Amino acid sequence: MVKIEINRLNDNFHMEAVNEQGAKVQMDASPDVGGENLGMRPMQMLLAAMGGCSSIDVINILKKQKQPLRDIKVTVTGEREKDVVPAVYTEVHAHFKLYGDLDKDKVARAVNLGVEKYCSVAKTLEANAKITYSIEILP
Repeated sequence: MVKIEINRLNDNFHMEAVNEQGAKVQMDASPDVGGENLGMRPMQMLLAAMGGCSSIDVINILKKQKQPLRDIKVTVTGEREKDVVPAVYTEVHAHFKLYGDLDKDKVARAVNLGVEKYCSVAKTLEANAKITYSIEILP
């Protein structure tokens, strides 16, 4: 079982999520509903979670393939339903930038497995959203 505790930090919507190990993430609402942009919005955290989850999988796969990954950066974007509540994601795209002298085919396989097979967050999102990705390899 996973346990996250949410603590309110001000009189508005600024909150902090704390996991069992004590790691913290701050959240807030948008200014148009009274937030102050003092943290990520919960739906932004969902995209961040997918980027982090799939990156962990890609890094692990590339390590097993003995690929010299120097760095990885992922940009995740999402489109939500318009004018409905709740407004779920309908499309999510992750752009992977991988740095190093990497084999293109091995990177493609690692990202494919990471996003489409192993990432639990992507699997959760795909119930409502079309998940796509792109890859860029840089020296």
